[in-house]
Amino acid sequence: MTGAMTGTDLARLRELNSLSVVRALRGQPPATVTELAQRTGLSRPSVDVMVQGLIAEEWVTIVEPTGSIVGRPARRYQFRASAGHVLGVDIGGHKVLAMIADLDGTAVHSVRHPVAPDADPSTRLEAVDAAIAEALEYTKIHPADIWAITVGVTGPVDASGRTTLFTPLPGWSSVNPVEHLGRRFSCPIQVENDCKLAAVAERWHGVAQDADDIVYVLAGMRTGAGLIIDGTLRRGFGGAAGEIGALRAVRWLDAPSHLQGCPGVPESVGPDDAAAWVFAAARAGDPAAKTAVRRYTKDLAVGTAALVLTLDPQVVVIGGGFSRSADLISDVLRRELERLCLRVPEIRASTLGDESVALGALRLALDEVDLRLFGAGLSAPVAPRRAS
Repeated sequence: MTGAMTGTDLARLRELNSLSVVRALRGQPPATVTELAQRTGLSRPSVDVMVQGLIAEEWVTIVEPTGSIVGRPARRYQFRASAGHVLGVDIGGHKVLAMIADLDGTAVHSVRHPVAPDADPSTRLEAVDAAIAEALEYTKIHPADIWAITVGVTGPVDASGRTTLFTPLPGWSSVNPVEHLGRRFSCPIQVENDCKLAAVAERWHGVAQDADDIVYVLAGMRTGAGLIIDGTLRRGFGGAAGEIGALRAVRWLDAPSHLQGCPGVPESVGPDDAAAWVFAAARAGDPAAKTAVRRYTKDLAVGTAALVLTLDPQVVVIGGGFSRSADLISDVLRRELERLCLRVPEIRASTLGDESVALGALRLALDEVDLRLFGAGLSAPVAPRRAS
């Protein structure tokens, strides 16, 4: 560097050094100044100054030693994950789930509200507002302390956050979730397809944490897919990547009808519960139910094979409501993929249940925080606001 550094240069350098310390602490065990100096490459005196400033600004806390320690232990410091929070919302056909997490990604509270599949947009938005309000009230978190929000919805999501191409939620294509939530929150708000968020959740906290190339298949009364390639969620130019079910030749649209129309389903069992009855009957050895499950899985395999042949993933994750019956689906699916594909990836069943979309929403919200917090062209965040 030529010439003397200006006051602006020095301030920016201190800011970047502080962010280096925050990055070294975030998501890591408590560390001493010496350990932080090793992690950041900064000098020990510089790290000591940075840490004291971050403590004053409430970004870092001191961890008191526990147990009987001989002598004077070195002070250890940790990132204050409660400095801010993120919000993930799953707006589904039967429920709304709002989940709040701290900046380390630890979920602190969630609220679930049932919603009828035929609910109109205003009713569904009322459930969204109620779930978020209850979560904030329980945690005593002010809306200003939410740093990023991600909303998961059913259907392809365009750049504006709307589902203009298709959505099974009645009237939802007319809703602008970003605009609606923006009336209360000033933080960044993004909207994403639910299958894509579920794929993100599987790589973050699910059964695909060891994989960078993932096909997530939503197996339920609705079938969909989310794609992660080279560790990156693939949305496509118009947000419709993975919507292979729109091609009727892959038979995803009609696949659940094998379960709903299975002979022997009692009249007392409604359409939404027919699949559960069939899976239970198949597990008990009922021939008609076993045939229905096999036919359903063969239809599921057609679209899955198309994605496998196109993307050659390491893992196929079976998620959605039918993942609870993966013991009946996986072997048939694997045999069909062996027949249809050049190479068969490992097939794994999701264990995240119906929280996968909200968890994926939290992960994307945290990614947004990281982008803003550690972006080279952005200033360090203002010290956190205390909730009243």
